[in-house]
Amino acid sequence: MPKIRKQDALDYHASGRPGKIEVVPTKPYASQRDLSLAYSPGVAEPCLKIAENPEDVYKYTSKANLVAVISNGTAVLGLGDIGPLASKPVMEGKGLLFKIFADIDVFDIEVDAKDPELFIQTVKAIAPTFGGINLEDIKAPEAFEIERRLKEELDIPVMHDDQHGTAIISSAALLNALELAKKRISKVKIVISGAGAAAISCVNLYVALGADLKNIYMFDSKGLIYADRTDLDEMKQVFAVHKKELTLVEAFKGADVFLGLSKGNLVNKEMVAAMAKNPIVFALANPEPEIGYKDAMAVRNDIIMATGRSDHPNQVNNVLGFPFIFRGALDVRATCINEEMKLAAVKAIANLAKESIPEEVIEAYGEKHISFGRDQIIPKPLDPRLIYSVAPAVAKAAMDSGVARNPIQNWEAYETELKKRLGLDNKMVRNLTAKAQSNPKRVVFAEADNVKILKAAQTATEEGICIPILLGKRKVIEALIIEYNIEIPQIQIIDPKSDTEKMRRQVYGKAFFENRKRKGFTEFEAVQIMRERNHFGAMMVEMGDADAMISGLTRNYRDVVRPAIQTIGLQKDVNVVAGVYMLMTKRGPLFLADTTINKNPTAEEIAEITFNVAKTLRKFKVTPKIALLSYSNFGSAPGEDSKKMADAVQILHEKHPSLCVDGEVQANFALNNELMNEKFSFSTLANKEVNTLIFPNLSAGNIAYKLLQEITEGDAIGPILVGLKKSIHVLQMGSSVREVVNMVKVAVVDAQTK
Repeated sequence: MPKIRKQDALDYHASGRPGKIEVVPTKPYASQRDLSLAYSPGVAEPCLKIAENPEDVYKYTSKANLVAVISNGTAVLGLGDIGPLASKPVMEGKGLLFKIFADIDVFDIEVDAKDPELFIQTVKAIAPTFGGINLEDIKAPEAFEIERRLKEELDIPVMHDDQHGTAIISSAALLNALELAKKRISKVKIVISGAGAAAISCVNLYVALGADLKNIYMFDSKGLIYADRTDLDEMKQVFAVHKKELTLVEAFKGADVFLGLSKGNLVNKEMVAAMAKNPIVFALANPEPEIGYKDAMAVRNDIIMATGRSDHPNQVNNVLGFPFIFRGALDVRATCINEEMKLAAVKAIANLAKESIPEEVIEAYGEKHISFGRDQIIPKPLDPRLIYSVAPAVAKAAMDSGVARNPIQNWEAYETELKKRLGLDNKMVRNLTAKAQSNPKRVVFAEADNVKILKAAQTATEEGICIPILLGKRKVIEALIIEYNIEIPQIQIIDPKSDTEKMRRQVYGKAFFENRKRKGFTEFEAVQIMRERNHFGAMMVEMGDADAMISGLTRNYRDVVRPAIQTIGLQKDVNVVAGVYMLMTKRGPLFLADTTINKNPTAEEIAEITFNVAKTLRKFKVTPKIALLSYSNFGSAPGEDSKKMADAVQILHEKHPSLCVDGEVQANFALNNELMNEKFSFSTLANKEVNTLIFPNLSAGNIAYKLLQEITEGDAIGPILVGLKKSIHVLQMGSSVREVVNMVKVAVVDAQTK
């Protein structure tokens, strides 16, 4: 897991607009008429409709897609009772997860009320605002009573995720683990370390799935919960079915299943060795599990293990459940989240793990093959199928159990709607990150005497996406590292101008000369130019001493591109290099080319740029749908640029008939499906979501991407250089640390494919 430093976490939350979530208008508000419709007098009409029929609130307001994440701060993560104010960052974080995984809007509510009755009454009073309530970080045993009462007294979905999230995910894992171990849930001996809200909810769900209470041994901080204990609350008394006290070590003998929801390092190798054949170990304490993954796996080769950590197989992560459970519940306007809905989620998650894994998921995790087995008993958190596997199962269970007020009629249309909610921009960056982490590469940072570059190198190292090579004056870099408290393990600093690099300059210079001797360079000039960092860094990549290079934060664009072309050269069958920008928009990633290099390319060059951009998109597991832009629509306004783009389309259709591309077309038609279908239904792009725009010249492309970047305020990744033989990429001048790190991810993935 990447190292998270205190200051980095504080900076992340404080930078720009403080916090992690915001409220964004969903209706036009530019004119006086818009404002009159949004507020007075127009707003009176929906108010009157809702007064007549309260169910119309779902039609005219955001209630149908709005969840409250509510806490009193009495059990925040592993931090304990730190109060409502201190819990707010966690609640905002939960809101962020709801949004990016299931497109559910969230208001986080922090309530200053430790008294359960006051808390309950407060939540009840504000409940009309919301379509559902996610209770979070409330200590046991109060959490049980709070959830029970709110479920009884409200008519919207209520779930305490700390209780039920882990229960649902671990239950799915348990079903599949038992199938692999060829054991029946009704017969297995289950040992549980921990008796808090999550542990009790897990056991209740295991029992609902068929586990026998007499085979369950639950331990709290004072030992086994058994019949003679006099200090048990009402919730624990249910599990006091054993007559005799046992130690945890004794309970492990012959156990089939261990569930840990307590604290790290409670279990040793000898205890695991004493378990039954094909033991199932779920050590879920975080960050340190009850027994480490390597220790458990070293004891025996028949173990099936899960942890709460992302750096081991089978991560029991609540994000596999709660966003999609609420999604399904909201979409049918369920009056509650009942046992049938939770069990439906369990089975949907378990079944998904057995299905053939999409190639993009396998690549995102850097594996050659992933299939159902001991290392795949639950789906991966980045699996895009979760939303349209779990949410419909929950929705159907709500309908079948009679708690759905808005039953789904067309399941195929519902699945399509869910797929549109995926948030392709987030998915793409997450997948880029995971793919880069699967096979980190050596990346040259040519401007390492800049603090932004050093911070980006540090972040990239901690995320596990690259091994940085820093170019610049050693004393300057080391001083910045000390001044800004930057930590990069096994740091490699190279000063191309230093005497220690004289021999390498000679070697690089001669190799460069051999390539450029008929192109205006003498051997002396070739050696001398190796003192310049962009040439030196590019030669490191060319000679195999590095895998990729990024530069351009403080340099003119052409000062980076020229050395790259001179040193690395173009890919086979490539005649023209292009620059592609990837803009993260609400409609998904949008690619724009050429935005940085070719002033006025010919039709043939545009066709080649388009084809090479399409190949690059496929590396990122994006299916290209490409529009060649002009001021004309399919010959409507003749002119030099429109003819050039039409000719390029004809070339592409002849040479690459399978490529989804058309034009020339105006930008608004390219990006507006309704307009395209209405006027040009014959086009290849009709009924397609265009994700790539090709411009007729540099002026149009450069202006367009800079305008879009500023207006949309979306993240921009680029320019990505397309056509080079090896991975060299250019930063925008003034890029943020985040943008630099994103470019490193692109460079690493590019290097992996080259």
